[in-house]
Amino acid sequence: MKTKFLAPLFLLTVVIACNQPQNSNNTNNSQAAENNVPKDSGVYFVNLKNGDTVSSPVIVQMGVKGKTVEPAGALNAGKGHHHLIIDGSYIEKGQMVMKDSTHLHFGKGQTVDTLKLSPGQHTLTLQFADGAHMSYGKDWSSTVSILVK
Repeated sequence: MKTKFLAPLFLLTVVIACNQPQNSNNTNNSQAAENNVPKDSGVYFVNLKNGDTVSSPVIVQMGVKGKTVEPAGALNAGKGHHHLIIDGSYIEKGQMVMKDSTHLHFGKGQTVDTLKLSPGQHTLTLQFADGAHMSYGKDWSSTVSILVK
């Protein structure tokens, strides 16, 4: 009688396992581990990975898991927007992300941008912040190094 229930249970286990999302980008997993962010939350570059060689203009696609993108202005828990820091590091938690030629704000809730970068090595740091541009800190940042041809 026990074997009567094992086949459906096995089938259910296989169906559930096959329907789980697969993350083929190990860079995101190692970045999450490095930043002490659970694997299922944090910011990430959708189309760039560490060590990529690209041509300018560079299309940058920004993603986030565990929070929701919304335009700047409102202060809602678990929500915010992207900032991109060119050739710089993350912003400490609670600090305002400045706005200048190397600290780009996406306060309309944008998740894609095109950058004109000079040839050479560059770092891009994605930083998530709240509606008042106050950084969520290192745990909500991700940095890649790219070579622009």
